[in-house]
Amino acid sequence: MIATLNAIAPVFLIIVIGHILYRSRLVGAEVWSAIEHICFYLLFPFLIIRTLSRADLGLLPIAEFAVVLLTAVIGMAVLLFAVRALIAQYYRMSGPTFTSLFQGATRFHGFMALAIIGPLYGDTGVALAALALGVMVPVLNVLNVAVLSFYGDAAEKPTPATVLVRVAQNPLILACGAGLILNVTGLPDFAFSAVEIIGSGGLGLALLAIGAGLRLEHANANKTLVTAGVLVRLIGMPLIVLCMAWITGLDGLPRTVAIIAGAVPTASTAYVMARKMGGDAELMANIVTFQIIVAAFTLPLFIFVAEHL
Repeated sequence: MIATLNAIAPVFLIIVIGHILYRSRLVGAEVWSAIEHICFYLLFPFLIIRTLSRADLGLLPIAEFAVVLLTAVIGMAVLLFAVRALIAQYYRMSGPTFTSLFQGATRFHGFMALAIIGPLYGDTGVALAALALGVMVPVLNVLNVAVLSFYGDAAEKPTPATVLVRVAQNPLILACGAGLILNVTGLPDFAFSAVEIIGSGGLGLALLAIGAGLRLEHANANKTLVTAGVLVRLIGMPLIVLCMAWITGLDGLPRTVAIIAGAVPTASTAYVMARKMGGDAELMANIVTFQIIVAAFTLPLFIFVAEHL
């Protein structure tokens, strides 16, 4: 357990440093926005391309890995709808509130997953994390946009075509596709070196940006809902992944990476989606913030469990 804590502690230390930089105003808000933008559109896509282009995918249990993740996401979505229906007679939950709980439980922080998995498990871990992004991001985008469209209060609702275009244009999805193609066609050494140099710059910057995105001063939402949003994601989702891994026989590093993907907090962009599509943005901001804080304690536990099963 000490080894796990020592390995993951730097991740959360960098997040704290990012928050201190934000609060001290040493780095302006526009700079943090630019950092997030460049990580999402350039650095992480290049990291994924670098890893997938030369990964030995034949040694990875891709089918079992994808089944575990997809079943966990769909299972969590079904469970949330079932719980909403069961408690409807005792507690009236608004549509926007449900969308924020749904996003908080189902979406995952790809930046944090890559930043944790890369240093811990090297290129094989990053390849699996990239595959997790390729499997989960399209499904999660479609699910969450659909839920926000139906339950949110936004005046304009996106069409199915708009959702599909948005998914197809996601740079992380495009990077997964490019990396898999280059895995077959090959990538010259000079081009690989350039991609490697660019991609290696993303992890630390992304963690600093996560810290800068924490909004502790807004921690005034319904404590019961925030607690539910934290526990369902950080405890419930990794337990579902763990059960699915046991059922499918997934083990070793693929199981560990799948559990980490289930145990990381929800995506920071969930707040942006809540604000733009009529969700409960204040609740979403609180769920995102407290999930990141609580994950400092729950993530090491689940990594330890995954490595010692």
